[in-house]
Amino acid sequence: MTHEDLPPMPPGPPSAVPLAAPTPFVAPTAATTGRRPSPLASGLIGLVLGAAVVGGVWAITAAGSGGPETFTLEGSFTLTDEVVSDGDDGCRGQYDSGYDDIAEGTSVTVYGAGGDVVATGALGDSEEDEYGTTCTFGVAIDGVPKGEKFYKVEVSHRGTLQLTAEEAENGELAASLG
Repeated sequence: MTHEDLPPMPPGPPSAVPLAAPTPFVAPTAATTGRRPSPLASGLIGLVLGAAVVGGVWAITAAGSGGPETFTLEGSFTLTDEVVSDGDDGCRGQYDSGYDDIAEGTSVTVYGAGGDVVATGALGDSEEDEYGTTCTFGVAIDGVPKGEKFYKVEVSHRGTLQLTAEEAENGELAASLG
């Protein structure tokens, strides 16, 4: 094709040349091609859509629930034998006495009725009685989930003490050792 073969340009500036409207692109579909997606493609599409729906429902319900309702298990733990001052206005079990693991910060584990660990914490501040014979520690374990029939509390490795759900939620822990 040569320059002479082209149709003549209309007079006026080039912007005055009318343009044809573009043809919109339409993606081929099963309706336009007559083909159906393979069973594998259909399954994958269904899986992705199903996962999206489940994920959306989970996100909405998780955001609204704020997790399980919890309480702080409170009370006291008293050591009644081999008590010594800790040198910091508190007390503890005497070194090499068999009670030397009992001190502020000693682990406290809370178990649910099924025996699973539901919360952990530590012995709090301690106070020696006026005779130096007992040492009482505060206990406050946050985040204990409500809904168990009973709870078991263990200080260090010293065995468990069972509380009813009502006793635990009302701060009625009163344990002793010695």
